[in-house]
Amino acid sequence: MEILLVLALPLAGGVILALVGHRRYAAEVNSLFSFLTLAAAVRLAVLVVDRGSFVAMDELFFVDPFNVFLVALTAFVSFTTTLFSRPYMRNEAAKGKLSPNMMRLYHSMFQVFGFTMLLALLTNNIGILWVAMEAATLATVLLVSLYRTPASLEAAWKYFILCGVGIAQALFGTILVYFAAERVLGSGGNALLWTHLYGVKDQLEPTVLGLAFVFLLVGYGTKVGLAPLHNWLPDAHAEGPTPISAVLSGLLLNVALYAVVRSKALVDGALGTPLAGNLMMGFGLLSVVVAAFFLSRQKDVKRLFAYSSIEHMGLTTFAFGMGGPVATFAAMLHMTVHSLTKSAIFFVVGHAVQKTGTQQIDEIRGLNITNPTIGWGLMLGSLAILGMPPFGVFASEFMILTTAMREHSWATPFLLIALGVAFAAVFSKVQGMVFGDTTAQRLPHPPALVPVFVHLALVLMLGLYIPPYLAAWYRQATQLFG
Repeated sequence: MEILLVLALPLAGGVILALVGHRRYAAEVNSLFSFLTLAAAVRLAVLVVDRGSFVAMDELFFVDPFNVFLVALTAFVSFTTTLFSRPYMRNEAAKGKLSPNMMRLYHSMFQVFGFTMLLALLTNNIGILWVAMEAATLATVLLVSLYRTPASLEAAWKYFILCGVGIAQALFGTILVYFAAERVLGSGGNALLWTHLYGVKDQLEPTVLGLAFVFLLVGYGTKVGLAPLHNWLPDAHAEGPTPISAVLSGLLLNVALYAVVRSKALVDGALGTPLAGNLMMGFGLLSVVVAAFFLSRQKDVKRLFAYSSIEHMGLTTFAFGMGGPVATFAAMLHMTVHSLTKSAIFFVVGHAVQKTGTQQIDEIRGLNITNPTIGWGLMLGSLAILGMPPFGVFASEFMILTTAMREHSWATPFLLIALGVAFAAVFSKVQGMVFGDTTAQRLPHPPALVPVFVHLALVLMLGLYIPPYLAAWYRQATQLFG
């Protein structure tokens, strides 16, 4: 019942907002459905912590500490994003950038996008997982192209083509997994269920599973934004509405990485070798290094933080690739704090862009003068995402780096140099944006900054103190993969 509620609410919200999404109260309806989804997700998380993992609806869905943790995180960030988007999208409409039909499309597709992510996380069927990821791509293509400018249409087309090619690779990997499982589990639907696959993973053909993981990593890794498959991500972030940039960075990348991590656990059991982990470490490390050096070249503020997302997802992928209890715990913590911090940054960046009328970094100045809360929100968010103590990003990065020093010392210099380059690039650009002279005017609708500081407060808390309830949750999930 709880699983159905988590899925039914955003789906119902999408249908209702397809009818009333152009009305004045549409933003409130959007927030209401997201809040109800969050409440259902919290109820589901409490149930899993108390009862443990379980399956539902004839094994069509399943929950364990790993996916229910991501369900709760997805629902929370989706809800806070709707609070931010309420004044943001009204400011965009007031400037004539969005028609009523575009507003209806935005509100309905936002809920549909949330539904597809939650379906991908909760399904027990690897085929339905693939379908949900493809549906998420189609929903976000419509959202990225919302402004209907040449640049946004180009970005949406690029996103659609690259992720379409990637998701096709994931489909081939899924077929190979079914081919290997069919010989053990039979030709029925059981050969597509995670719970059944894990039970016989040591009986699956290792050569086929190894080849399948390569396709799954390339396919879903395209959605994660791993280099060199990342080219769609900066354009999609730069040209789409800022609330969509927030959920793309904070949520969709996590869901795609979830599919990779699930696949790694299956392949590790079949191969008995570190092939899957080594591939993830290689792609992750390459992403961190490439993104760090691209950061220094960026002139668009949304592209700047898009490359920062590539860097952090690469670091998380590297940590999951290392495996072990500490690295896996650190990777889950990093997923959490990155989602909270990056979405908060995009919230303040969205309001800053609306104030100045430009996304060019050199033209955004004096945010601490026109609106000190936006300026300090951007500065604090940037310091948090750059790993400054005592924010939670520092704690997760510290655990990842110390584990790498102990177990894969060859990678440590690359990580340290890349993180240093990224710090210098982002901090130098943000400093001028916050503390410069400006003539920008105030916005007609006051910005929604409560979500920004709620997110940053949570990231600060996770850097100083992880509540025992949350720590136990992480440890339960770590036992599944660590």
